[in-house]
Amino acid sequence: MTRTLYLLCSAAPPVFDVAHVIEDAQSRGWNVCLGLTPAAAQWVSGSLDGLAALTGNPVRWQYKLPGEPDVWPPADALLFAPATFNSVNAWALGLTDRVVVGIAAEALGKGTPVVAVPCLNAALAAHPQFEQSLTVLRGAGAELLYGEGGFVPGPAGPDAPPHFPWQAALDAVDRTGTDQV
Repeated sequence: MTRTLYLLCSAAPPVFDVAHVIEDAQSRGWNVCLGLTPAAAQWVSGSLDGLAALTGNPVRWQYKLPGEPDVWPPADALLFAPATFNSVNAWALGLTDRVVVGIAAEALGKGTPVVAVPCLNAALAAHPQFEQSLTVLRGAGAELLYGEGGFVPGPAGPDAPPHFPWQAALDAVDRTGTDQV
């Protein structure tokens, strides 16, 4: 039985690895539906058609119009990675002006297994709202791979993080997705 994974990505450097992540998830038996923040869609704009072909599903970065059918099958699990400071805080506060944040917020309400990997620098991680947002999301049932065993913030600067825990994220999704099958 094929399971459906909603892979949601914010605009952070690990988004450039998304094609490899999709292939890895597919090799694990997932039908992948890719959602992007508008900024992430802009970052990978030259690859959107290829990513849609790779997944076999439309890539979404905007809400559908009222009355339009859903273009994705229902999710068995959701992975929000990389999830930026802005996306994590908007999600925890219920600010769903971006489709991926709306999908993630709704998944919590539906009881869909959710794994998220925040991706931000240490300066943003020190903001008091961020820790509150993590607490809210954990309390709502999201598994957050942050800190030891997940993403560890580095110093502020223009460089990409040296390591993003994609394998740990997919392993966590496999565990939660198995609980639903």
